[in-house]
Amino acid sequence: MLSSTTRIFDILEYAVRPQNKANVLACKRKGEWLTFSATDILHQIDEMSLGLIGLGVNVGDRIAIVSDGRPEWNILDFAIQQIGAISVPIYPTLTLDDFQFIFHESEVKFVFVGDASLFRKLLDIVATAPSIEEMYTFDSVKSAKNWLDVQAQANEAHRSELNRRKASIQPDDLLSIIYTSGTTGNPKGVMLSHQNLISNVIEGCKLIAFGTEARALSFLPLNHVFERMVQYVYLRSGISIYYAENVATIAENLKEVRPTVLSTVPRLLEKVYDKIIAKGYEQPRIQRNIFLWALDLGLKYAPNNSMGFLYNAQLKLARKLVFSKWQEGLGGKLEMIVAGAAATPPRIARVFWAAGIPVCEGYGLTETSPVISFNRLFPQPEVRIGTVGLVIDGVEVKLADDGEILVKGPNVMKGYYLKPELTAEVIDANGWFHTGDIGEWIDGRFLKITDRKKEIFKTSAGKYVAPQAVEAKLKESFFVEQAVVMGDGQKYAAALIVPSFEAIKEFCRVENITYTSDEEIIKNEKVVAKLRAEIENENRELAPYERIKKYHLLSSPLSVENGELTPTLKPKRRIIQEKYKAEIAGLFD
Repeated sequence: MLSSTTRIFDILEYAVRPQNKANVLACKRKGEWLTFSATDILHQIDEMSLGLIGLGVNVGDRIAIVSDGRPEWNILDFAIQQIGAISVPIYPTLTLDDFQFIFHESEVKFVFVGDASLFRKLLDIVATAPSIEEMYTFDSVKSAKNWLDVQAQANEAHRSELNRRKASIQPDDLLSIIYTSGTTGNPKGVMLSHQNLISNVIEGCKLIAFGTEARALSFLPLNHVFERMVQYVYLRSGISIYYAENVATIAENLKEVRPTVLSTVPRLLEKVYDKIIAKGYEQPRIQRNIFLWALDLGLKYAPNNSMGFLYNAQLKLARKLVFSKWQEGLGGKLEMIVAGAAATPPRIARVFWAAGIPVCEGYGLTETSPVISFNRLFPQPEVRIGTVGLVIDGVEVKLADDGEILVKGPNVMKGYYLKPELTAEVIDANGWFHTGDIGEWIDGRFLKITDRKKEIFKTSAGKYVAPQAVEAKLKESFFVEQAVVMGDGQKYAAALIVPSFEAIKEFCRVENITYTSDEEIIKNEKVVAKLRAEIENENRELAPYERIKKYHLLSSPLSVENGELTPTLKPKRRIIQEKYKAEIAGLFD
């Protein structure tokens, strides 16, 4: 009956109900893991749907969800779907201006937030939004209405109305408006239908093919379509979803949950990798040399390639002596890491694969629900590190004359909310969605992303530079945390660089340098020389016109909170260039 899942909420009837698991969802409250059974969830979803109908929510009304991932998010999401209303999931980290814009443009009727801090953050904005009738919280918050108040209003007299609405919803009906926080301008509302997402979910179940005993650890925001779609895959496949408490507790939660699979963004993988490397360097000399030997082996690993008898024998020993500790640190049962939202540094993917922890990188956009391509384990491994894998079944991809990736398929959005002209700019008359990404084919099958079309710049010498590729190369250094490359119309490329202060601290320890503060240490002559050597080392692998001639070191990281990064951690280049105008001007004197 899984073939009957033509609308997202069909997953409940044809997967969640018959699997009847005791731990469909789980979260940690007051130090204890709390599980939600299929019976619990299905009852609460229906109660919430009935309560929303009782509040006067009509078909097509918009309801905003502003919260980190938690079981309540899933329950509310499905409850909204069942009554034909439209969910508007919003990143909790957005600015007040963005919230105000989204609330007004989408004419949100009700807002559900996670906790007291979000309630306080949005109180004034909600009060000035004419369409909003009430704000509810998932946590118990003084002076706030609680989401359970809505369930308490459930009236069985509305059951026939609920059943009527469920039966009337069509696969092409609008499911959700997801606002993408771009690098410029106001957010755009991406309209996704049930069909858009369910087409991705069906293919996703083939790519994340674990049984009903599997567990997933979730810590990415559900406001992002990547994690949201993956969770629909988990629910349809019977994979239990355990929510991490927060980003700071991921390491602890991994050991408690012992997940089979998790999805992440490369930035978090980089942080895990950097911590492992730092600990490796802290070990006594003999253990450190063994660690570095294993790491060097890992950096040469290539999935699907025959590495030879000698390499395989060494790798087996390295896994026993070194990499087994990595596996235990990640829970001991991890069989797949799904990486998306940005490019995974190849060195990190290679080492994790060598450690027996496959990192499967995919590619997509909110506008494509989101997956377009994926490096896969199932039904057999087909992987090329440095690419975003094979195009998924049912989706077409072609490259335009300038290399732009064009996509056609059931996953392509209905359009941008209230922006038909903008929709027409990205979806042509033949139905091809223009992604704005530049790509190429590897071995004629594997898609590789080389840069964003709008971000490529031309030097005064007429050479085109793809900044993302250069930034990725710079960040291969253990000493570079973040990099933003620029040079449009200039003689050369330059960069703002945030060093890895963890790496610098370890360097200072070895070199007997007193570490004062982040701001002061990047002025130390030995540290400056070390960073220069690292950047020059990465420069050697770049074309002459791509090499960084000058750079400025920043003492604090670029962040979402400061408006310098999008919620998916992509640099907002115009804002960064405006904020650091003086520093950048100095690079091109």
